[in-house]
Amino acid sequence: MEKEKITFNIEKNKNFSEWYTEIIKKAELADIRYNVKGFIVFQPWSVLAMEKMFHFMESTLQKKGHMPYYFPTVIPEKNFKKESHHVKGFTPEVFWLEAVKGEDKLALRPTSETAFYQMFALWINSYKDLPFKTYQRANVFRYETKATRPFLRSREFHWIEAHCAHATEKDAMNQVHEDMETTKEVLHDIYGLPFIFFQRPEWDKFPGAKYTYAADVLNPDGRVVQQPSTHLLEQEFAKAFDVKFKDKDEKEKYVYITCYGPAISRIFASIIAVHGDDKGLKFPWKIAPIQVIIVPFSLDKDVLKKVDELKFLLIKNNISVQTDISDKRPGEKFYYWEMKGVPLRIEVGKKEIQSKELTIYRRDIDKKEKIKEKDILKYIEKTSNEIDKNLIKQADKLFDNNIINVGSKVEIKKVIESGKIARCDFCSISKTGEHCAEIIEKEIGAQVRGKNLKKESPKGKCIICNKKAEEVVYIARAY
Repeated sequence: MEKEKITFNIEKNKNFSEWYTEIIKKAELADIRYNVKGFIVFQPWSVLAMEKMFHFMESTLQKKGHMPYYFPTVIPEKNFKKESHHVKGFTPEVFWLEAVKGEDKLALRPTSETAFYQMFALWINSYKDLPFKTYQRANVFRYETKATRPFLRSREFHWIEAHCAHATEKDAMNQVHEDMETTKEVLHDIYGLPFIFFQRPEWDKFPGAKYTYAADVLNPDGRVVQQPSTHLLEQEFAKAFDVKFKDKDEKEKYVYITCYGPAISRIFASIIAVHGDDKGLKFPWKIAPIQVIIVPFSLDKDVLKKVDELKFLLIKNNISVQTDISDKRPGEKFYYWEMKGVPLRIEVGKKEIQSKELTIYRRDIDKKEKIKEKDILKYIEKTSNEIDKNLIKQADKLFDNNIINVGSKVEIKKVIESGKIARCDFCSISKTGEHCAEIIEKEIGAQVRGKNLKKESPKGKCIICNKKAEEVVYIARAY
């Protein structure tokens, strides 16, 4: 049967920006026509995937002792003012509500440290209460003034934020490392996204943090996308909100606080970008909006009966499935569901009924195969694991040959312009290196992302100021 073309025909690697815009529209992931700048309507195909993404992230956090909360969307202005570094960092991005006479001025939360820690002071009394591990699933709002992009950069995004209180700084740093492990277990092993964790430079830390560590995922266009970040906060937060506990020695001490923020809607952008191809989307099995689509070759009564039998068998075995019994031609249906990224397609016609065989199409490798109908469940169990392993294997190649060692500013520019990441010796990621980073941003249009957590020793001088290098840093353009 001759396949029929659909209008989605943009080459991803030649024009990623146009490809990204087009697939969001064609696959009906979001409608950008909502009449407030920077806000989008999430459509069912993205919501179904994101609900599964939330499930895996939340269940992993709960297994590690985090308990779920729902906090108010509004935060009083006085909460922000209690921690000066935090309010200074977020004030330009805050949506303020119109003041109600006689009440405190309120903001839509840009993040919820100042809400959580106000309550921590009421809930934490003794060392026996620690570690105190919480999280919430929430929408947050930031007055983004740059160009917005669906899922990647917007004024409202959907995320999880985890906040934990600890007795010692060592315990807090152990939590930071646990957050990194969680990122690997979920972002990589389930969502199929490769990343590098960087310690962010002093000038690029989360407002009020002592240390910030963030996972950067590489886009096919050479830009990186910051995904989950985890932070050890300065004790100013605990002091500002009076979050103390009585230790075993009966002395009052301030807690050490960590926070962690996997933004599910932003991670979804990387799933689109990393796994998609010239045909459209590809989804890992576990988070696919629909895992199986059943397409009949005709609307014959016997064919439709077999389609229903297969559908209910799969539903009974906890496999998400849809059937396409529209009056479109089979080839048109095939291309549509391939573009939508459904992992498996089952094709059913009279021949399949007579032979008791099914034709199966795999989106991850774009190939068809025939199996015995009686083996369908065994086939799906085996193949679903293969699909995820295959997509992870393909995605893990993203950083291959895309990190280039450089020895001059000219080389940095050349690497960045070619859509890759530059690695070089650098004076420092403390405040003393900020001027060099500003030169890179101004003259090359790229940012110092930080240093790799795998220890790398510099061998020479800073690529910008020619002083003795203290760090090896990575430089890239970012969304």
